[in-house]
Amino acid sequence: MMVSGHTVDRETRCIHYHGTRDIIAIKFRCCGKYYPCYKCHDECEGHETGKWKAHEFDEKAILCGVCDTEHTITEYMDTGRCKNCRSEFNQNCRLHHHLYFDVGR
Repeated sequence: MMVSGHTVDRETRCIHYHGTRDIIAIKFRCCGKYYPCYKCHDECEGHETGKWKAHEFDEKAILCGVCDTEHTITEYMDTGRCKNCRSEFNQNCRLHHHLYFDVGR
């Protein structure tokens, strides 16, 4: 799966977020491209970020950087790890959900 942006390794870590659990990429609703974070998206694209609507949370839009498994938004938000390889995701990413998903915030 192609991940755009300023990645620093194969597990989708980027220059902005590169901790051991920063291993997801998010497919942006606005352009359909995977990026490691909103900062990478904003630096590479010339358009505003579009948020996924609640009725779209069954779309596969989260990529595990360890095993390349795609997750639905619901699967991602309901668990803290990959459904395939069981790698743990960074729990602090929840602080940014409102930037990607229409979560009523």
